Amino acid sequence: MTAHPDESAFLAAVINAEATALTRLAAAIETDSGPHWGAALDLLAATDGHVVVCGMGKSGLVGQKISATLASLGQPSHFVHPAEAVHGDLGRIRRGDSVMLLSFSGETAEVVDLALILKADGIRRLGVSAKPDSSLARACDAHIPLGNITEACPHNLAPTASTTAMMAVGDALALALARRRNFAADDFHRHHPGGMLGAGLRSITEILRFRVGENLPCLSQSLKVREAIAQAGAGRRAGAMVVVDAAGALAGILTDGDIRRLLNEHGESMLGKSMDEVMTRSPRSLPSSAVVADAVRMVREQRIDEIPVVDAAGRPIGLVDVQDLVAMKVVSE
Repeated sequence: MTAHPDESAFLAAVINAEATALTRLAAAIETDSGPHWGAALDLLAATDGHVVVCGMGKSGLVGQKISATLASLGQPSHFVHPAEAVHGDLGRIRRGDSVMLLSFSGETAEVVDLALILKADGIRRLGVSAKPDSSLARACDAHIPLGNITEACPHNLAPTASTTAMMAVGDALALALARRRNFAADDFHRHHPGGMLGAGLRSITEILRFRVGENLPCLSQSLKVREAIAQAGAGRRAGAMVVVDAAGALAGILTDGDIRRLLNEHGESMLGKSMDEVMTRSPRSLPSSAVVADAVRMVREQRIDEIPVVDAAGRPIGLVDVQDLVAMKVVSE
């Protein structure tokens, strides 16, 4: 196979062509002053049922992604193929639903015909196509014009920049709709209980294996190290000892690794030192309002294995051990 020395430049040109389409689309929104995008959002926000997304070919594939994004952000949604719609799948569209119809040309026969059928049935319709005067635009209650887009394809044929812009429209509408409805992180977690997204949004207090008052003692900074080790107990325990001041607020931490290092440096004499002398002062901690993703970020960025979790007054309530995050498969060993 003959190598093309300019392949890097060609690849960059493809990305730049798609970026240009998005930049122009964003600029058009800012000068739109609401008529197109505002009407589209009003239509979606008024949906009592599902937002049904329809499109042919590459637009159909983009439509399936848009439908999935809407559903993940709290708006029930499903995809219906325009050609299948007129062969029985119209039954998937009900009163109270809204239908988003995608066609870059705005002249795709199956999509335009479906829009006209839905219009006769009194179903709300949102079109997305290049021109505001396309047949699809005229058949819809609201319409998002993508504008004139030059495809990244050298022949201006393969749907590339246009499908990127269409997907961006779907993302923008889905996120703006979620914002209107005050869709919060907790809501997102309920829609993503599995996988990395769901795990990352869990409250840090839900996953604590070591808890103050159960299996994690708070140790006085005046204790000798040997006394602290005795109070920490044997058997399954955390990989660090949590040290508090007289008011019960987090003062420091002493990890098992710290103890090994101190023993190597000072021998058993270090066991007679006070915790105040050997602990790491003012250690990194997480508030009780944190989520698992915050702990993952701290482990990765700060390279620490044990993280105290504190309440609003700075008092320890538990300890996150990196092995707990490994077990959840949100951190690799």
